[in-house]
Amino acid sequence: MATQEVLSDQLHRLDGQGYGAYKSLKGAYDFENFTLHIDHVQGDPFAAPSRVRVVVPQAVAGFPKSLWELPCRAIALADYLTREFYRAAEGSQRTSGSGKSGLIGIVRPSQAVLNRSAARVAAEAVELRFTVGLPAFGRRIAGRQAAALLCDSVPALVIRTLFYEALDAAKLERHVDTAEDAEVLRSQLSAHNLVAFVADGAILPRRSGVDERPLTNQAVPFKSPDSLRATLTCPHAGDVTGMGVPQGITLIVGGGYHGKSTLLRAIETGVYNHVPGDGRHQVVTDRLAVKVRAEDGRSIAGVDISPFIGSLPQGKSTQKFSTPNASGSTSQAANIIEAIEAGATALLVDEDTSATNFMIRDRRMQALITKDREPITPFIDKVQQLYTDYGISTVLVMGGSGDYFDVADTVIALDEFVPQNVTEQAQAIAAEYRTERDREGGPTFGTLTPRTIQPDSIDPSKGRHSVKLRARDVDQLQIGTEAIDLSAVEQLVESGQVRAIAAAIVYAQRYHMTATTPLAAAIAAVMADITQSGLDCLTEWPMGDLVCFRGLELAAAINRLRTLQTH
Repeated sequence: MATQEVLSDQLHRLDGQGYGAYKSLKGAYDFENFTLHIDHVQGDPFAAPSRVRVVVPQAVAGFPKSLWELPCRAIALADYLTREFYRAAEGSQRTSGSGKSGLIGIVRPSQAVLNRSAARVAAEAVELRFTVGLPAFGRRIAGRQAAALLCDSVPALVIRTLFYEALDAAKLERHVDTAEDAEVLRSQLSAHNLVAFVADGAILPRRSGVDERPLTNQAVPFKSPDSLRATLTCPHAGDVTGMGVPQGITLIVGGGYHGKSTLLRAIETGVYNHVPGDGRHQVVTDRLAVKVRAEDGRSIAGVDISPFIGSLPQGKSTQKFSTPNASGSTSQAANIIEAIEAGATALLVDEDTSATNFMIRDRRMQALITKDREPITPFIDKVQQLYTDYGISTVLVMGGSGDYFDVADTVIALDEFVPQNVTEQAQAIAAEYRTERDREGGPTFGTLTPRTIQPDSIDPSKGRHSVKLRARDVDQLQIGTEAIDLSAVEQLVESGQVRAIAAAIVYAQRYHMTATTPLAAAIAAVMADITQSGLDCLTEWPMGDLVCFRGLELAAAINRLRTLQTH
């Protein structure tokens, strides 16, 4: 293995040569306290930066075993190191030539504590993956600047961010402890018959629609109603009190701008752990809870939506329904069926993003448009059956239809951001003001039909590339020539999740999809491989920009591929 000095000398010799000569750098270099691996060298100063990684022996890094011996703590420690390196690199950024010359970058963390390929902590070593823009003037190598970048700047960042003695030990331990506490809180939900838990004192509002940091001014700390207060126990924070959201059907009601959607958004993101100080770090949700909504224009491939929508005009069956351009009601029906197929145990629904005719048909509309002329069975008539027949709970934000009082097990009202348990009042109102609407759709929810995918309907090739993938933020990815719109898949929080999902689709098609394998089984196999081997199993070479996702979002992406065909 070459040394740091050899790398420095080589870079000085390359000074002034054509940019392609940088390719000779690929390999491993022994620095005093770590090994630098140059895995991929960019072909141009304006191209995607070069991929590098450093491996620090644990004997040198010095992180106590207590910080990484449990999987959830190891993930949190890696998350912390990624954040420290991101902040340090951002604070020292300066270009030194053309294009991306001199830039050091790493995946940008969100407020969630996630398993990322950027960092890994194990008994033997700490590994961090990032990118560097190898310097050039025009398309000529800036060798002296490159030597300063790789042999001075990178080591300085490594020493500042990957060595235990250089870090704030109390802050680091709090970060890891907070993540473990959230993991333990979430593990207690089922035993308490809860879908979610919102701790007293939580700060739920965010600064803006594009800034997920907590609102610091005028935010009302959360306080549970006494009748819904539960106490869960954490290994570090001890007993934590807060509002338990029960299994079954829960309505969140209240006037406009009183915090209904803010509460639901906190519950949505409660499937992830959060950093200390986020305000939602003790808000936890069933890991398999899914936000569903209407999604005009999405494609649907072979989904049995007959529990919600019967035969369409001209006798078109909905037992294997396909369309390139779904309506609001058919898209929401498909989104629910697909989520259940992928393993969802709870549905999160906001009236504001739902199709009105899918949610409710009141008595007057039933009288005018009789059931034999209306194929849609509204959600109000299926929500209880979902729980009774399949154990799937629903948390529903509702501001416009009191008819849902008839089917709700729990009703929570938000009044100036303060929750109240108004279940008894809602039931009394439902008894006094009868809707007299007819229940539709039969006595049971209906059959859930598994699907198998035609593997060749997923084509990742484009032009001369056998695999061409591209991710844009959290709302779109491209597989080959086909774009997948993920803007309605609202529980994705980092673009790295989208990149990983793109790779996972190709991986699933290559290794786990057959003409006889149910889609759910193929997705489960992919997730099992990731659990066993890490995100690296999805790619041919080490990548530092992948972020772990749920099988539910992988299924959602596959289901939105417009070329998808089913058996």
